[in-house]
Amino acid sequence: MAAPTRYECAVDPAAITALDSHVHVEIDSSGHASLPRDLADAASAYFKAGVDRPDIDAIAEHYRERSMAAVVFTVDAITNLRHEPIPNEDIVAGAARHADVLIPYGSVDPHRDDAAERVRRLVEESGVRGFKFHPTVQGFDPSETRWYPIYEAIQDAGVPALFHTGQTGIGAGMPGGRGLRLGLSRPVLLDAVAADFPDLQVIMAHPSVPWQDEALAIAVHKRNVWIDLSGWSPKYFPRELVRYANTLLKDRVLFGTDFPLLSPDRWMSDVEHTELKQEVMPGILRDNAVRLLGLGGDA
Repeated sequence: MAAPTRYECAVDPAAITALDSHVHVEIDSSGHASLPRDLADAASAYFKAGVDRPDIDAIAEHYRERSMAAVVFTVDAITNLRHEPIPNEDIVAGAARHADVLIPYGSVDPHRDDAAERVRRLVEESGVRGFKFHPTVQGFDPSETRWYPIYEAIQDAGVPALFHTGQTGIGAGMPGGRGLRLGLSRPVLLDAVAADFPDLQVIMAHPSVPWQDEALAIAVHKRNVWIDLSGWSPKYFPRELVRYANTLLKDRVLFGTDFPLLSPDRWMSDVEHTELKQEVMPGILRDNAVRLLGLGGDA
């Protein structure tokens, strides 16, 4: 059996203008989609986006043309959705082909008995640089201690864990939200994770509406917690989020889009109409992520 592809990062921070911390790969090399069709269509309707999904090679070219780099990932939710995920190996292989602009995160379904071991293998054998979780889609309460071996493995590997927080377009507008529970993505559920794993860098994805104040409180209280600004046009950012990004959290806020549902072009255009200060933008767009990912220093 051939050895798995191993990713070796070739992103040069000096050669990029921004690092997008939140990019979804929604189809793999065979055309398999990351979500069941009904959920994908509902998300497209929610975001008023087209149904086309670029593959990882197209994603790389999209960001290379803009002198940007991007963190790419999928979500393994096979237990909750009964849908085969895009293989981590496909994400890693694509990122390795475009190591100058792509950085792969792995995904493990927490319900798998071997989830912690999968984490170790993905780091040691494949070179992934972080892990993505979506508690609502994966159907788990991240604060429960039964998931702690997974967090311990990620902490030991020295890579970050990115968690979806707040509202989601997945299941939005469907009867019963297709059974997906928003409460599993409350930021306060990550407070215990950050407290019990102080060396684990925890990223809370998105403006955490309707729990934005929870997210801000946790990030201020715990130095190992970060916030990414993906999933919303900047012109809709809650005022308190902007205030904290300008001040107390300016070193732990990350540019992110949620591409392909929100493009970097729109994000960059709309941020011009916010009260985010010019002096904090280099950190938000690039430097904070560079530090977090160890591309030019330690987190």
